[in-house]
Formats: sequence, C-alpha cells, structure tokens
Amino acid sequence: MASPAAAGPGAALPTGAGAARRDFYWLRSFIAGGVAGCCAKTTTAPLDRVKILLQAHNHHYKHLGVFSTLCAVPKKEGYLGLYKGNGAMMIRIFPYGAIQFMAFDQYKKVIKKHLGISGHVHRLMAGSMAGITAVICTYPLDMVRVRLAFQVKGEHKYMGIIHAFKMIYTKEGGFSGFYRGLMPTVVGMAPYAGFSFFTFGTLKSIGLAQAPNLLGRPSLDNPDVLVLKTHVNLLCGGIAGAIAQTISYPLDVTRRRMQLGAVLPDSDKCLTMVQTLKYVYQQHGIRRGLYRGLSLNYIRCIPSQAVAFTTYELMKQFLHLN
Repeated sequence: MASPAAAGPGAALPTGAGAARRDFYWLRSFIAGGVAGCCAKTTTAPLDRVKILLQAHNHHYKHLGVFSTLCAVPKKEGYLGLYKGNGAMMIRIFPYGAIQFMAFDQYKKVIKKHLGISGHVHRLMAGSMAGITAVICTYPLDMVRVRLAFQVKGEHKYMGIIHAFKMIYTKEGGFSGFYRGLMPTVVGMAPYAGFSFFTFGTLKSIGLAQAPNLLGRPSLDNPDVLVLKTHVNLLCGGIAGAIAQTISYPLDVTRRRMQLGAVLPDSDKCLTMVQTLKYVYQQHGIRRGLYRGLSLNYIRCIPSQAVAFTTYELMKQFLHLN
C-alpha cells in the first residue's frame, strides 16, 4: 500500500485536506460575520430601543423627540430599559450577521461564475440576496425582540423570550404569526443590504486603487493583500449605512408596525404592507410618519454599520480569511 508521501501531489489526501480547509473557511467566515453583527448592535442598542418606541408611537413616548426619549426611558424604566430586548437581539444578530456576511461572499462568487457579472453590479446583487437570506432565516427572533423592546415597565405582556415565542405561537396563528411583516422586511432589506454592501465595497476598491499608501495597509494575515486602515473602514461603513437607510427607511417603519401587530390599538389597519404604508402616510404624513425617527436612525445606523464592516474586516484578518 502506497504511503501518503508516495502518493504524489494529486492524491486523495491533499484533496481531502483542501476540502477540509474549504469547510473550515465557511466556519471562520460564519464566526467573523456573527461577531461583527453582535459588536455593531451592542454599540447602538439604546438607540435601537428608542427607534422602535418612536416608530410605533408608543403612548408613553409619542409626544417626545429622539433625545427626549433617550432621557425619559432611564427615568421611567432605569438605564437597563435602554437595553430591553437586547438579549433576543444578540440571539438573533449572531446568526443574522454570520449568514449575511458569509452569504455575501458566496453570492458574489456564484454571480460572477454563473452569470458572468462582476464589478459594482455584482456587489449590489449579492448584497441584496445576502440580506434577504439572513432576514428569512432569523425573522422569528427579530419578531420576538421587537415585541420585548416595545414593552414599557409595568405593562409587560411577555415575561421573556421563551414566553413571547409561546404567546405569539398560540395567540397569533401558529408558525405564520412569527412572519408577520416579512414582506416589507424583504422588500426593504433588498435595497438596504444591497446599497450597504455596494457602497462599502465601491468606496473600498476606489480608495485602495487611488490612494493605497494613504488609505491602505498590508493585511495582518496576508501581507500581499491590501486592506483599508481602521479609521477609513469606519468612515466607509458609516457612509454606506447612511445611504442604505435613507433609501429603505419607510419600509422599515412599515415592518415595525406590522411586527407589533395586536400590541397596537390600530392593528386592524396595518394588516398588509400597502395598507400599512397608506395608513401611516394618511395619519402622520411623510416626515412624522414614514420618516419618523430617521434622525435617530442616522445616529444609530452610521456607527452600527461602521462597526459592523470594520469588525468584519478585522475578524477576516484574525481568522486568516484573506
């Protein structure tokens, strides 16, 4: 029987080792995306809680603005009130971030290989598809997180994550109750994730091409690969988040109201995406309805996306993905 050394470079052992490395690459990519998502969302959790309260016009805070609500929540619910629903958020965001970043890399390869599309367009397409994939896979967790975040101290309908899952399942139509508001989420996620990845990737490629010495540095895991400096990563990620949120925000408002469902007194008027959009526009207009809380979303989204992209780029180097 021939030894592995005598089998030559084309033998089964190197092939198997290559397959193992490819499988491990998927795992490392998954972990990198999950850590990036968790870091980003933890950074902006208080702003995310306030955004949900304002978007759905919670009766305790509907008369307040962004910064007034940030001050009012700790007074009424304590400082931990700013992190209400964050436990469910972390359970959701790790697989969400992991799936999104990993799927983006895979979709880019598939689109380039099978459709022959490359450059800026394939970033936009891959980003949209990755965002939709991650949303569908983790939507029930997002539903529970929103319900928990909308509650105000002293008026708890749900006692925790598991209780919320049970209540939604038994009271709102079983498994389908966890996917209420999925359509506006998917419709909104396509441009949001697409333009987010597109903008960051485009800025990154232009920056490294035009000013490699000023904006770039050698990767820690592969000196032959040039990556953006950390502060440039943060800037590009922030710009990407601002552009993506501006485009998709009305659909985000629609999604939140549909997710809250029976919790809102006007839930019968927010059963479909189109119906909800019309209702919010007719009752509150564009600035106070469809774009209510947008100033907060800029404050929340810009650092969130900046941290997400920067952490992912650093994790790629730490886990030898370059």
